[in-house]
Amino acid sequence: MKPPRSFEELTIYAAPGMFVLLWASGFIGGKLGLQYAEPATFLAVRMIAVVLLLAAIIAVTRPIWPSPTGALHNVVAGLLVHGMYLGGVFHALVLGLPAGLTALVLSLQPVLTSTLANRLLGERVIARQWVGLLLGIVGVALVVHGKTGGDTQPAAWAWAVVALVSITIGTLYQKRFGGGVDWRTGLLIQYAACVVLYGLAALLAETRTIQWTWEFIFAVSWLVFVLSFGAVWLLYFLIRRTAATRLVSLFYLTPPVTALMAWAIFNERLSPIALFGGAVCLAGVFLVNWRLGAR
Repeated sequence: MKPPRSFEELTIYAAPGMFVLLWASGFIGGKLGLQYAEPATFLAVRMIAVVLLLAAIIAVTRPIWPSPTGALHNVVAGLLVHGMYLGGVFHALVLGLPAGLTALVLSLQPVLTSTLANRLLGERVIARQWVGLLLGIVGVALVVHGKTGGDTQPAAWAWAVVALVSITIGTLYQKRFGGGVDWRTGLLIQYAACVVLYGLAALLAETRTIQWTWEFIFAVSWLVFVLSFGAVWLLYFLIRRTAATRLVSLFYLTPPVTALMAWAIFNERLSPIALFGGAVCLAGVFLVNWRLGAR
């Protein structure tokens, strides 16, 4: 594998690792912010802030807007990737499903995506990659081992499944229909659709009470700048340049990286079995992506 010789090549090499770090930090920001606002209210505030920032960027840079068909595709992708996925994760956590079990449910995404990619996108998944995908599930199970306590309502499991299905279908939909649209206008349309979704949910089902603490402001700011701009831009960058199976295998690394962050920030204990699970996740991702640059 040749070393990167241009900024674009360097971005392609660095994007997977940066994506994992930024995506994992979202769980930390969510855990912090949910102490001060209900899920839909919290997400509505986040999306409104992102829309305002994107609107300012677009007003200055004046990118080309997509066609009506392209705009509609972005609405659908946004409601799946940002809307139902985030809503499912946050509601599952609020209803008592521990973050470890939530991560375990979502760890089924690479296998589900690979199965659908085989059918819908014509991407061939070879035996070695299937082994890597299954290793990833085992690794995630080891990472979250011992972090599954708590009172869990049945609806929490349903919300976790909603998140799983939404992020899976949304990733494939974005890969199939989302190409060719400028990221600034595309993301503005996607986040604006989520403002409507979360705003209605907060209006109909929540008190819309917010405790404007410094911790809440920090959590919203982190999720806006680091997740909604950084991580999501990297996700769509990788969607355009990477096979779906290889891309979603990176999600296996989210639980161990999140566990390391929680250990550093919240002093959550890391057991030897969790560390071993992280190594298993890494091995699984390696098997799925092996010889990626040799194609």
